[in-house]
Amino acid sequence: MQSSMLSHALATEFPELSDKIHALKASNHHFARLLAEHDAIDQRIIRDEEKIEPLNDETLHELKQQRLKLKDELYQMATAA
Repeated sequence: MQSSMLSHALATEFPELSDKIHALKASNHHFARLLAEHDAIDQRIIRDEEKIEPLNDETLHELKQQRLKLKDELYQMATAA
């Protein structure tokens, strides 16, 4: 698997926050909703990269920006917890 095709799951990218992510997912509805949205976007990007469900360049770019924005927000919430 190419590095560009690796999952950008929050717990994968920030293993040191794995316990906090799990706790927030269980106790904070807003965090859980944002995490689910992030993971759904990540899966769409992976399906594009694996040529399963190709996206046009503009859509792919927008999804990557959305994923990054969500990741930043989730990271801030996890590190503040």
